[in-house]
Amino acid sequence: MAERTSALAGHYAVGGFGQPGEPGVILREVPGLVLHQISAWPETLSRVGAEAAVAAGLAVAPGPGAASVGADGILLRVEPLKWWIHGVEAPELSADTGTTLDLSHARAHVRVSGPQAAICLNRHLPMDLRDDFFPVGTVASSALHHVGITLWRSNDGFDLFLPRGFALSTWEILIETAAQFGAEVK
Repeated sequence: MAERTSALAGHYAVGGFGQPGEPGVILREVPGLVLHQISAWPETLSRVGAEAAVAAGLAVAPGPGAASVGADGILLRVEPLKWWIHGVEAPELSADTGTTLDLSHARAHVRVSGPQAAICLNRHLPMDLRDDFFPVGTVASSALHHVGITLWRSNDGFDLFLPRGFALSTWEILIETAAQFGAEVK
């Protein structure tokens, strides 16, 4: 497999910036992305979901708009007939059952965390990210400055999966926005 180079290479400066004091927003690129899309046909949805769940180390696959963390990987239900499996290889599927697609080199994984993370992201995302409306385990597709992204609320914060070609411009927007809250890049 080809060695992966960060989409943010050369533009990733670790440290604090913006408002002084404790950082309200922490930004981090999560390296080593292993991400596959698993698609089912309508008549094979339950079978493909079961295979995806086994690959992630789960008893059952999550429903639409949800993610589950398994013993081996994470399964995100990104569309009615699609899951993304994160951190582990996708199961082998026959063409009459479904399809798999390696997205590892097509996306960048950025995490936004800290006490002001939801407010920072809400400067750009047209969705309610408060805990009661977007709890841990929720997945949604949205747009950040006209760039289609997938957002997952993990135990560690808000995980954004950005198209690789737009990762740098989106990162710059996040850096600029996070500065008003006091920020740190880790």
